[in-house]
Amino acid sequence: MDILMNIWSYFATNILQQPAFMIGLIVIIGYILLKKPWYDVLGGGIKAIVGYMILAVGSGGLVSNFRPVLVGLKDRFNLDAMVIDPYFGQNAVTAGVEEVFGQKFSQVMMLLLIAFIVNILLVRFSKYTKLRALFTTGHVQVQQASTAFWLILFACPFLTNNTAILIVMALILGCYWAVGSNLTIKPTQELTDGAGFCIAHQQMFGVAFFSWVADRMSKKGKKKSKRIEDIELPGFMSIFNENMVCTSLLMLLFFGGILIVLGKDYLITAGFMKEGQSFLFYIITVCLNFAVYLAILQLGVRTFVTELTQSFQGIADKLLPGSVPGVDCAVTYGFGSPNAVPLGFLAGAVGQFLAIGVLILLKSPVLVIAGFVPVFFDNATIAVYANNKGGMKAALVLPFISGLCQVFGSAFIAYWVGMAAYGGYLGMFDWAILWPAMTAIMKFIPYVGIAIVVIGLLAIPQIQYRKDKEGYFLMTEDYEAYKALKEKQNN
Repeated sequence: MDILMNIWSYFATNILQQPAFMIGLIVIIGYILLKKPWYDVLGGGIKAIVGYMILAVGSGGLVSNFRPVLVGLKDRFNLDAMVIDPYFGQNAVTAGVEEVFGQKFSQVMMLLLIAFIVNILLVRFSKYTKLRALFTTGHVQVQQASTAFWLILFACPFLTNNTAILIVMALILGCYWAVGSNLTIKPTQELTDGAGFCIAHQQMFGVAFFSWVADRMSKKGKKKSKRIEDIELPGFMSIFNENMVCTSLLMLLFFGGILIVLGKDYLITAGFMKEGQSFLFYIITVCLNFAVYLAILQLGVRTFVTELTQSFQGIADKLLPGSVPGVDCAVTYGFGSPNAVPLGFLAGAVGQFLAIGVLILLKSPVLVIAGFVPVFFDNATIAVYANNKGGMKAALVLPFISGLCQVFGSAFIAYWVGMAAYGGYLGMFDWAILWPAMTAIMKFIPYVGIAIVVIGLLAIPQIQYRKDKEGYFLMTEDYEAYKALKEKQNN
């Protein structure tokens, strides 16, 4: 048993938690199943790994570039608060789970393993479950397993046997992974014109919900809102038609203003600026770096997505029929309007800052500090989907609403379950809205609440299937045939 646990621990640490190598392994397995020559298998694996590493450089650069603003707002105004961010949330669980519940954090990795097996089994038996998406974003799985571990321990104190606790946790988390990523298949296939992947991240239910709302907004209005890429701005405004220029100028206005408020003296004292460095050119460099990192991120997407979707066909044909891989939400930034990304980010940031102001005015027992990962990756992603369905209006309004939800929902659940005392909570849309609701159901209806949550999740794909029996699996198996079917049905 110890040997098996050591093997699993090595795999989890070096592959499952490292998305680049997890994606590379999937590509290699897929190409082997497709009986590709060894050099194509090797080349495809390397290209997928390097492509994801490029994406990670872009994502990491965006996060680190935002750090002076987050740290500055906290220090400059003496804010002692909880940060909503996946990494802060994971650290909070690490620090507090043994103290609060008497449980070891090492059990989180066991939870991840069993939940991943549940996801695989649900997709393998898609004929009955109607689930078609495999969650492959390893670092996100670790963050979610950590937070789910805390929430379910809080909600189900009546489960005293460790084995029973792990089985219940794994069943709920595995269902969430499978159902959530499955919900994003339709909007993602429509966004990418059948690229053959879906989203496996922290806002899967949010993507599905806001895509639906954006579609309703588009159909309800007398005058259909144009998509961002279809808007041609006149005169000097035409420079905003170019993504790099638009991102750079918007960040100069938004973050330039915040950095000016923080002041040169603070930035030097905090170590963000060097003595004698030009304050003006520091601001310009920080703001323009957003455009640089976005361009790097989009290059990474283009590099590995083709390899992943082509190779996954081998896995779909031989092991998981009709399935698609669930990947990082940043992959969608290579599709649709590039300008939806900064606009969604800014709209979500305004929503978050407004909600934080309300918490301060109401003297909330929990004060929230915005984390870059929720404010950027949630809201930029929602904007990309909203723009595709409902145009520019949806791309601005819906991320703003998401920003409000992230702060209010996270403040409520983190205070209620006690995570706020340890400095952080995951904070992204699904974990600010869906998971608090599921936690409350399990808390207030012991035992039955667990059944309600699991059955409720598993009922979602059944409802989706019944609404479109003819096209449901065709959507992932042959997207061109699916489009032809929809066109025929609409005529």
